[in-house]
Amino acid sequence: MEIKSLKDTSRTEQWRVCLYGKPGVGKTSSAKYLKGKTLILALDNSAKVLGGTDIDVIEFNRQQPGQEINDFIKEVPSFIGGYQNLIVDNISSFEKDWFVEQARNSKSGIRNELQDYSGYTNYFARLISAIYRLPVNILVTAWESQRPITTANGQQFNQYAPAVRDNVRDLFMGLTDIVGRMIAKPDSGERGVILEGDDGTFAKNRLDDRKGCKIEELFNFEDGD
Repeated sequence: MEIKSLKDTSRTEQWRVCLYGKPGVGKTSSAKYLKGKTLILALDNSAKVLGGTDIDVIEFNRQQPGQEINDFIKEVPSFIGGYQNLIVDNISSFEKDWFVEQARNSKSGIRNELQDYSGYTNYFARLISAIYRLPVNILVTAWESQRPITTANGQQFNQYAPAVRDNVRDLFMGLTDIVGRMIAKPDSGERGVILEGDDGTFAKNRLDDRKGCKIEELFNFEDGD
C-alpha cells in the first residue's frame, strides 16, 4: 500500500461537482463559466443552448443508452487528455432512457422487470466510478425532485435532491465534492447555487467554505487558481 502526504494536495484538483435543478434553469449553460477546454456528453441532447461557444459535444443516441454509454467508457481514455473539463449532462434523463430500453427488451416489451431495479443500482455504481476515475474536472447535471425525509426528532419534510433513484443517490452523493441546487430569482432571472444543505434542500460543499454563490462564480474555488 502506498502512503503519501496530503500536505501539498489541493482539494480543488480534478473536482467532481453535481449541479441539479428544474429543467430550463440553466444547468447546461453553466459550461460557459468553466476554465479550460470542455467536452460535453449530451445525455439529453440539450447542448444546442451552447451553440457558438468553443465547447465540444458528444451526441448521444437515446434509443440505445446502454450501448452508447458503454462505448463512451471504452473510448474516452483515448481522447480525454485533450480536455480539462467533462460535463455529463443529464443523468436523470439517462436513468429514464435506460429503464425504457430495459422495458423494451423485456418479455412484455412494455414494462420493467424486478431485476431491472437492482441491476441499475450495480450498473450505475460501476458507471459513475469509471467516469470519476477520469483525469479531468467533472460536472454532472441532473433534474431535481423532492423526496420525503424524517429528522432525528421525528419531523417529516420534502427535501429537494437530484432526481435519481434513492438506492443510487447516496453512493453518488458520497463520491461527489459539491452538490448544489441551482435556482433562479423569479423577478430578475438571476441564477444562483445553494451549497449548504438543510431539511428542505440536499447540498454539500467539501471544497471550500461557501454556502451559496452566483452560478458564474461556482467554479471559482477559494484555494484554486
